[in-house]
Amino acid sequence: MSVRDLFDLRGKVALVTGGSRGLGLQMAEALGEMGAKVAITARKREELDAAVAHLAGQGIEAAAFQGDLARHETIPGLLDAVLARVGTIDVLVNNAGTTWGAAAEDHPAEAWHKVMNLNLHGTFFLTQAVGKRCMLPRRAGKIVVVASVAGLSGNPPSMKTIAYNTSKGALVNFTRALAAEWGPHGINVNAICPGFFPSKMTRGLLAAIEGAVVERTPLRRLGGDEDLKGAVVFLASEASRHVTGQYLAVDGGACIA
Repeated sequence: MSVRDLFDLRGKVALVTGGSRGLGLQMAEALGEMGAKVAITARKREELDAAVAHLAGQGIEAAAFQGDLARHETIPGLLDAVLARVGTIDVLVNNAGTTWGAAAEDHPAEAWHKVMNLNLHGTFFLTQAVGKRCMLPRRAGKIVVVASVAGLSGNPPSMKTIAYNTSKGALVNFTRALAAEWGPHGINVNAICPGFFPSKMTRGLLAAIEGAVVERTPLRRLGGDEDLKGAVVFLASEASRHVTGQYLAVDGGACIA
């Protein structure tokens, strides 16, 4: 295969959770640009409609499905709707997530469960369902887990996001464990660990610490609109067919500084 063919996603179907805005929409753009038919999920219908219109404006075929992955009992029905529309799923990008800021000693129980239910449990139950219905029977598939550099180490004392960090650390090892188990079935499982990217989720925190984050980042910048696109295309395509159980930090070098 030529290098261009290795990255070509024509004929593939990619499901991106949390795909209506932010990093999820950026990754949906990238997969669609490389030829994939794109399905996106999110909780808010108006954001999904806007995302589909945005993708259509770029010549990308996309379909939107409203759902809340934190409500695990709804996942089978959501997947039914997706498969009825697009047929199968070749690439699953587990991007949907949330966070909560609170000191560990005062962290509300309901907030802890909210973060875990979406970031960790929702990822597992959707991946399990997609694996059983789409990938394991065909002995092929690409799963990309969006973890975080927050799951690779502790935080500075001023950043109190223990539930988020715990969930993302768990996703890194979820990636390793699932890659080992499903590798013999022809399924690649890898993770992307973004650093700080401006988004709705990070807006409040970055307002307070952006200068410090940039200063301790070797490349002296935050992530931008294009910075996850190459990574997700690599992990979704044949270019990464001999890569599994790995995480790729996309953070400007912050985790090594």
